[in-house]
Amino acid sequence: MPPQNSAPIFQPATPRSSHSTLIMTVLGILLLVALVFGVWAFSGRQSAKNNANSQAASAASAAAASQKTTDQAAFADQLKQPYKSFTGPATYGSIKFSYPKTWSAYVDQSGSSEPINGYFYPDIVPAVNSNNNTAFALRVELVANTYSSEIQQYQSQAQQGALKASAYVPAKLASTAGVQRGTRFDGTLNTTQTGSLIIIPVRDQTLLVYTESTDFLNDFNKIVLPSLTFSP
Repeated sequence: MPPQNSAPIFQPATPRSSHSTLIMTVLGILLLVALVFGVWAFSGRQSAKNNANSQAASAASAAAASQKTTDQAAFADQLKQPYKSFTGPATYGSIKFSYPKTWSAYVDQSGSSEPINGYFYPDIVPAVNSNNNTAFALRVELVANTYSSEIQQYQSQAQQGALKASAYVPAKLASTAGVQRGTRFDGTLNTTQTGSLIIIPVRDQTLLVYTESTDFLNDFNKIVLPSLTFSP
């Protein structure tokens, strides 16, 4: 009896096994693609989320800063109330206006050519001599000069564009008979000061009301000028 060969007999792959291998390969590739896409999509969403959170945090910080500024401004306005009031002599038209209670005043009423010469400034009024370059919050002068002579001092600046001129009548006196129209100047008052100036005739004299700094312009426009009045 011839000996039997126990070695396995090689059988070539069948078409079915080739198809299975191909399918598994394709599935593996698709799974890898899906995995890569998933990682990319997750990374994108995470980045978008981080950006959104960062933007939200920035917006919240800006809103908080804005609210803080608003609250501080409101608190500062509250400190200014109730307003103080200045009233000049009846002989010179009883000039009257309000100003913040946080301001102090120095008013010289002893001069015959300048019956009212007032200086107003927060807390303590600085020295009022000519050597002091302080930009006062408010200056009030009643002078014996004519209205036209006072206006003339600022005409060249207005023509050059350093000052903007406009007609002015105190709001409280808009319908009062006998009140003459004045002029308001806004801009560079002199070489060192920028602010706003009101010049208006009061009887046979001239009233000047002005702020020498834009830092006080809000109080000038909202407190002083709306309360300004006098007897024509």
